[in-house]
Amino acid sequence: MKKILAINYSQSGQLNEIIDNFLLPFPEKQIERVIIHPKKPFPFPWTSQEFFDVMPESVLEKKIELEPLNLKSENYDLFIIGYQPWYLSPSLPTTAFFKDEKLASLLKGKPVITIIGSRNMWINSQESIKKFIHNAGGKLVANIPFLDKNSNLSSAITILYWMLTGKKDKFLNIFPCPGVSEKDIKDASKFGEIAFQEFQTDSYNLLQNKILDLKLINIKTNILFIEERAKKLFRIWANIIIKKDSNSKKRAFWIKLFKYYLLIALFIVAPIVLFFFNLFIKPFTINAINRKKYYFCSVNSKKNDKRIYNKNI
Repeated sequence: MKKILAINYSQSGQLNEIIDNFLLPFPEKQIERVIIHPKKPFPFPWTSQEFFDVMPESVLEKKIELEPLNLKSENYDLFIIGYQPWYLSPSLPTTAFFKDEKLASLLKGKPVITIIGSRNMWINSQESIKKFIHNAGGKLVANIPFLDKNSNLSSAITILYWMLTGKKDKFLNIFPCPGVSEKDIKDASKFGEIAFQEFQTDSYNLLQNKILDLKLINIKTNILFIEERAKKLFRIWANIIIKKDSNSKKRAFWIKLFKYYLLIALFIVAPIVLFFFNLFIKPFTINAINRKKYYFCSVNSKKNDKRIYNKNI
């Protein structure tokens, strides 16, 4: 009997729900469902200081210690790995999974499906995950991002409200509910049905194309523009802060400085830059933008892939 390892880390529980719904079409007896737990748990809800303090280690993909997973097997036929991006990088517990040589070795020669629970920016983190899977000898056969589909500024406000209060309701009774919508969470089973069909035949070559054919995955051009540039800036901040002692006032000062930088960049600088981008650059680079969207929505590991891209992505 073929075996599936479905594994993820989740603070709020949202990603657990997404993956559980994705798995509904699969026979329960073939699934080993595992939750990752860091040895030093991350709080939920966060305090403001804790929320921003994980940035340097997340961006630089530092390894943390995990509780033992106690897996029932050392041989699985399919891996389903769920994760969240933290500061445009994989969450620290996710990075720790891939940087554990024993755990990563399980992926060798095996198909891997990644499932993302995110606000709206995930392409940089998925590039890191692609490298982790490749280095482990695994084969990425599908990636399915589940996003907050509200506007960038609105979702930025609501995600902070949710992360800092633990409340997934309407902030001030004005803003939409934060996170992935209940409908999208339940619709995860639609993707699961497609994946299960491929799992039965051990043929995953067309899986990602079939997933994209549902027209439920979309990269907004403005988000693509922001994310392609933001990670470089995050790395600069991370490299400065990481040099400070973790318990020092200097680190706390630089973390607070980064927090104000991020808020200004998000709510003031980005809208202005995007206005000029959409007016003067986007009309002349639309083909290049569409090629990038195709690449990031695919499971390809080479950005110079010249195949025909899906203009509807």
